[in-house]
Amino acid sequence: MSTEFDIFIIGGGINGCGIARDAVGRGYSVALCEMNDLASGTSSGSTKLIHGGLRYLEHYEFRLVREALSEREILWKMAPHIIWPLRFVLPHHKGLRPAWLLRLGLFIYDHIGGRKKLPATHTVDFNSHPSGEPLKQDFAKGFEYSDCWVNDARLVVLNAQDAASRGARVETRTRCTEARRKDGIWHIRTRDLLSGEEKQTTAKLLINASGPWVDEVLGNSLGDNNAKNVRLVQGSHIVVNKMFDHDRCYIFQNEDERIIFAIPYEQNYTLIGTTDQDFKGDVNDIRISGEEVTYLCEAASEYFKKPVREDDVVWTYSGVRPLYDDGASKAQEATRDYVLREDGNKGDAPLLNVFGGKITTYRRLAESMMEKVEALIGQKSASWTVNSTLPGGDFDEEGFERLVNDVTLEHSYLEKDVVWRLVRSYGTNCRKILKNIKSVEGLGQDFGAGLTEREVRYLIENEWARTAEDIVWRRSKLGIRMTDEQIAALDRWMIKNAR
Repeated sequence: MSTEFDIFIIGGGINGCGIARDAVGRGYSVALCEMNDLASGTSSGSTKLIHGGLRYLEHYEFRLVREALSEREILWKMAPHIIWPLRFVLPHHKGLRPAWLLRLGLFIYDHIGGRKKLPATHTVDFNSHPSGEPLKQDFAKGFEYSDCWVNDARLVVLNAQDAASRGARVETRTRCTEARRKDGIWHIRTRDLLSGEEKQTTAKLLINASGPWVDEVLGNSLGDNNAKNVRLVQGSHIVVNKMFDHDRCYIFQNEDERIIFAIPYEQNYTLIGTTDQDFKGDVNDIRISGEEVTYLCEAASEYFKKPVREDDVVWTYSGVRPLYDDGASKAQEATRDYVLREDGNKGDAPLLNVFGGKITTYRRLAESMMEKVEALIGQKSASWTVNSTLPGGDFDEEGFERLVNDVTLEHSYLEKDVVWRLVRSYGTNCRKILKNIKSVEGLGQDFGAGLTEREVRYLIENEWARTAEDIVWRRSKLGIRMTDEQIAALDRWMIKNAR
């Protein structure tokens, strides 16, 4: 029986959008629905790293670490505007893991992932290295290694944007209310949560990539009321004013065997996180607990000369990781690897579920999903994303500053730091925002923190932004610099000017 789509995807996080992009690029017809905003769940609550996961080596997850390490330079090349290299400093704590063990782990980390451009590990003397200045004198030496930073929510949006440009139907604020097998295909009902409009569609294959809601979707929409596949682990972060002037990041060991990062954030801040604890609450209402704030402040204060106090916190965010429930005794020991599982009987319309995963391996997860899709509904064209570019990323990895300089010359009325932010967010697509603009006044209303009407309209028309929250906390992080009044004014403007 013919269907409207080959593949219907539930979930607009990094896995859902990555699968949609890969699939439509191979020639499949694809639809995706997300009940909230793109990246509004786990995918915007990460530590924002493209990394192998040094600590996963202790749990012998060598395949996951190798795959993640091999993805760092691939993703950097795909999106050099939102992904870039960082150097991480790991102080040696005499009471915890011995130096030889750290060296061994970093040696493996350097050599199993096919590293080509990222610098190798070396030892750091904190008496002479700038990274030693903010640390307590107890720490005399450490190790410096490479990983990458990512603007996580923008990575999701760019995958969705590219999928849509290739023909995928991407609908946000749209809930899948029912999906039933009939006559060997899927009959899917959706409802637009803003307008109330309901749609019915059909697909050969259904993919459940709904993250923390994966079991809920299996129960409510698909009728599997006994679904229990994921272990929800909460990770929370705090943001404080800038704690050090250099550009390195820190990875700190704690006595409970967990680790936290301290990372330069949005030019004027330091990001500290994450926690790892089992989550038992409502996945629609995730927020940092007082205990987590205390934990992060105390863990960072173990290393920094200047204590981190709870009063120093200017912003917090939390996410819940839907880890595959492998029965691990501790939250930090649960596997970060992904599991792709087909559910149903032979001859049924196929259902594929995504459990677990991490942002670093989303592209490889999508390729693995495509192998299963091809086996179930037939192959289209071959894999293609390894050498692809995401929207705005069509410049070489070392060309960021050159692009900033070029755009600054093209739009001399803009301060260079404004251009820098636009290029960091949109890459070469910032020229679409600035097209035909000859003065600051041409950018329209200024909502605060450099956010203008022209940029807001671009986000509404091209990136599914529907509310101020979508813009100031996901498409950008300008909310940290804006007042509540400015954000509320932006929300009112968007409601008034909604198409």
